[in-house]
Amino acid sequence: MNICTHLKNAKSIKAKTPQGCEECLKLGDEWVHLRLCLTCGHVGCCDSSKNKHATKHFKKTKHPVIKSFEFGENWKYCYIDDLAVAK
Repeated sequence: MNICTHLKNAKSIKAKTPQGCEECLKLGDEWVHLRLCLTCGHVGCCDSSKNKHATKHFKKTKHPVIKSFEFGENWKYCYIDDLAVAK
């Protein structure tokens, strides 16, 4: 299976706010699921959350790859190529 170069080159990175969504924590708001940016370590809430901070982070920074930051989930997603892979 061919995967995009963004996913192929994505490295593991330490989360800046492992306790939750960076922006929601500042706002005192809630989230549904968390996503980790594999470029800078930003933790954002998913698109099922009302604030959609992970996608907003991509739109602002153009950092292409996120991974699930949920226990037991092991997948990555590239915004640019709209491609997900399970690892």
